[in-house]
Amino acid sequence: MSWSLRRWKELEGPSASKNMCLPRSVTPRDYFFKEDGKQVSTKLVDQVCSHFSKLTDKAFDDELKHKHRKLSLGAYLDDAFGEFPLVATEDGQQVFEWCKRTECTDEACSSLYEVSSSQISYYTALEGGFFNTLGPGGYRAVLDVLLKDLPSGTIQCSAPVKSIRWDLVRKGHCEDQRYPVQVVCENGQSFEADHVIVTVTLGVLKDKASTMFEPPLPSTKLTAIEDLGFGIVDKIFLFFEKSFWQDDCAGVQVVWKEGPEDKDVYESLSEGEAWKKTWFKKITGFDTVARHPTALCGWITGREALYMENLQDSEIGDICVRLLRSFTGWSVPEVSKTLISRWGSDGVDGVKAHKALASPLPPKDKCRGNKHLQVLFAGEATHKNFYTTTHGAYLTGVREAERLISYYAN
Repeated sequence: MSWSLRRWKELEGPSASKNMCLPRSVTPRDYFFKEDGKQVSTKLVDQVCSHFSKLTDKAFDDELKHKHRKLSLGAYLDDAFGEFPLVATEDGQQVFEWCKRTECTDEACSSLYEVSSSQISYYTALEGGFFNTLGPGGYRAVLDVLLKDLPSGTIQCSAPVKSIRWDLVRKGHCEDQRYPVQVVCENGQSFEADHVIVTVTLGVLKDKASTMFEPPLPSTKLTAIEDLGFGIVDKIFLFFEKSFWQDDCAGVQVVWKEGPEDKDVYESLSEGEAWKKTWFKKITGFDTVARHPTALCGWITGREALYMENLQDSEIGDICVRLLRSFTGWSVPEVSKTLISRWGSDGVDGVKAHKALASPLPPKDKCRGNKHLQVLFAGEATHKNFYTTTHGAYLTGVREAERLISYYAN
């Protein structure tokens, strides 16, 4: 199940969105399997997930008790879940751990014990349908719409930016330099501009902010980059010659006896490298994929995702097939193809961030003769409420464009 458990009640279970893909007579559901091959009852899964959803709602709606506000999200959930009757059952505890593991995907974190329970209330969900299926064109179709009106040659590919030189021109000092900003690429190309909008991910800023900008960014900006959280979320697509699951199966979810989001397990693995031996335990499960009837998609986050990225696709596929066989007991064939995302290794680190990073340079109160709005920042990490989302990224681009329009209009 690849979406937030906070939507459990609204969607009436983890699989409601997939009704569109199945005959009217078939009701899709997730199959929850334990290590011994037994399925967890649907009733228990619904009870635990529904309660978990209510607990996370309190955090996101900023309705936490005072004693919980300074705790991590994981610690808060442990304490609050302790009052739930099913906490006394082994199955209840294991499904609860699965819920926390799934929430890690939503928060793009290594663990909920590393996420603030009070700060996540900044996030805002959009009204309307929770899911959007882009179809076979994927995000390329969105890009085509955005790019169609740009002049030919506007986009420069395979030209990673080496440095951004700013504050090059002050009023009254323009003899040799017409523009205040210069972008220098790794291939030697350079571009001069009045304004530059930086849209790289927070992960790239964390890695390169101290060396990419000349002069260096203000200390307040560097501190913000350092303090903001970001994480890795990777997908594992498994393609088969034909499906081996039931028509009503929306996904196979794996429930561990000692999963990585169990408090004791987390504490025992927080230091050292023992967790690398069981990195695959961070996989929440394998969901069916809309428009791809013979494919499954697994989700994995955090340091385990980063570790997985160093493995060969074939090894990852073999491990996933063994998991499916071990948990379900089904006759699972070998994969015909795998497709693994590697967001932490491809030069665009990080897919999610948690707070805002939006003030332009130079700071308004320190211009003192400098040209205004030389370097602006956009991207989902700079949106206070829509971080982690595509619409957040888009809206921040619009925000910075409107900032410039307003500047020249005035």
